[in-house]
Amino acid sequence: MLSYQHIYHAGNLADVQKHALLCVMLDYLTRKDKPLSYIESHAGRGLYDLGSAEALKTGEADSGVAHLEQAFPADHPYRRRLAEVRARFGERAYPGSPLLAALSLRDGDVMHLAELHPQEYAALAETMAPWGAHLHRRDGFEVALALTPPLPRRGLLLIDPSYEVKEDYAQIPRHISAVARKWNVGIIALWYPILTSGAHLPMLAALERDHPDHLRHEVRFPPVREGHRMVGSGMFIVNPPWGLADAAAEISTIFGKLR
Repeated sequence: MLSYQHIYHAGNLADVQKHALLCVMLDYLTRKDKPLSYIESHAGRGLYDLGSAEALKTGEADSGVAHLEQAFPADHPYRRRLAEVRARFGERAYPGSPLLAALSLRDGDVMHLAELHPQEYAALAETMAPWGAHLHRRDGFEVALALTPPLPRRGLLLIDPSYEVKEDYAQIPRHISAVARKWNVGIIALWYPILTSGAHLPMLAALERDHPDHLRHEVRFPPVREGHRMVGSGMFIVNPPWGLADAAAEISTIFGKLR
């Protein structure tokens, strides 16, 4: 069950969409002189080497961040964070969302990261050691429910499962509703794949019914290899921050430049 390792897919087009939106939201939240909480339910290892054998085996970053990064404005929060990571860890380094958050947060902000995979957790602990994040080797949905409402109450929860557990599609609306009831001011951001099977569609229908105040953003792209069932990437965001719809539209325009 715990077989998924994101190193094979780091920096792909789904990462670009997800991380660009995440950086915009964190940039917005940190403009206010009030502390915030950042929670992530499926953190991964936090930092990826795009020159590793695993990343080179799929080559997904070549058609992802390497292809689209320059299409973002130079002052976009995503590009700024990528530059910081490369300056610190090398030109082939790519940040996972925990590292993007760590570079965005300030003194007084609080970060909680959950990861169940033992090897990914060990790598996450090493990567995040300089930032003092609270790490949890537990089921991410359980962690999210246990931590909410957090202190500080302002903040963001990122849910980014691998979906290797197929029941996630049916269970995620219930998990998000439970968190939203406890933390009605929190931004809850869910990443999901767009699949040729349509397995994601009943989940989205339930989420849209339960959370009318949401932003749903999707981008489409060709499958990374013949027979691959993922043909796009989506983010469903409860309590989206002001201005996010415009930022999402800009990302859609950038993805429209794919050839």
